[in-house]
Amino acid sequence: MTKFGFVIRTRSGLTVDNLVIHGRDQADAERKLGQMYLHFEILKCQVIQEKKETAAKDTTTFEDIVSLIANQDKPH
Repeated sequence: MTKFGFVIRTRSGLTVDNLVIHGRDQADAERKLGQMYLHFEILKCQVIQEKKETAAKDTTTFEDIVSLIANQDKPH
């Protein structure tokens, strides 16, 4: 799923920004937005990129585990 950031104008004319909605694509995110806000106008839409470094760092490899075990046996 991709995150989309929206700035919209509501039916009453108020501007709402920082709306973040997950969707398979922009059309899916706009459909979900339409379920929450009736009669709105999209002023701005952008794809929000998530940081990839954290996702890659969260994985532990076999080599990482072996290194931890080997370091436990070393005297301090």
